[in-house]
Amino acid sequence: MNHSLEESYIPTNGIRLHVIRSGPVDGPPVILLHGFPEFWRGWINQIEPLAQAGYRVIVPDQRGYNLSAVPPQVKSYRISELSKDIVGLMDSRDIKSCFLVGHDWGAAVAWNVALTFPQRVAKLGILNVPHPAVMMNFLKKNPRQMLKSWYIAFFKIPYLPDWLIKRKNFAVAIRSLQQSSRVGTFSASDILEYQKAWRNSNGMTGMINWYRALLRFPTQLPDDIHLHMPVRILWGKRDRFLSYQMAAASAQLCDQVEVTLFENASHWVQHEESLAVSQSLIQFFNQ
Repeated sequence: MNHSLEESYIPTNGIRLHVIRSGPVDGPPVILLHGFPEFWRGWINQIEPLAQAGYRVIVPDQRGYNLSAVPPQVKSYRISELSKDIVGLMDSRDIKSCFLVGHDWGAAVAWNVALTFPQRVAKLGILNVPHPAVMMNFLKKNPRQMLKSWYIAFFKIPYLPDWLIKRKNFAVAIRSLQQSSRVGTFSASDILEYQKAWRNSNGMTGMINWYRALLRFPTQLPDDIHLHMPVRILWGKRDRFLSYQMAAASAQLCDQVEVTLFENASHWVQHEESLAVSQSLIQFFNQ
């Protein structure tokens, strides 16, 4: 990398987040939010291109992940708290508004920040996760999506999922990453980094608690569920977990939106189509 990775711990919303930053300090801020079961390194292929393009890139380990705080209570992982973490992160650096991008659970947080704190999001980038209202509708009415989302109900069980995923050095999690992605997407060295991050957070209980909180404390949407800032949705069509049809449904709730579908990409689109994703985000922010 031409730009160094700056590591720090930033207090926000009553906890401490481990944060990686890169790029010119006076560049427009871009915040990248990872999903399950990743950590900041899930954006490793986008950090340098964005920094090279002049952006100040900010990539936190979200709560429950890697070197960030891992609160023990399930209620600590409500989407409202996860969103306040990001707003607090912005406040700590006197960022009035940012370009916000999320993948997987990070996209769920990004959608919610944009809905509940719209003045803080100049533009919104979303990878492979629908608008929360669309997700709720598909989970209730679409049998295919219900089947794809079976693991959400499994994670509701106390202790058992945590134990199964942690045993044999996270063999289940590794197999899930590899089987749901294109061959070679996650290298042996990548897997070692993920295993290290999962051990750092004392297993995956904090991560799994995001799902438990979703079921116990459903997302409360604002009266206006439309997005009024520019939105770009990028979606790998071969996603095993989330139907790409939800991208078009999500676009209907955005005033200014562009949708790009990647025919041969899976859920892990920023890894598999890293150059195209980076270029798309830069072009979007530069508009």
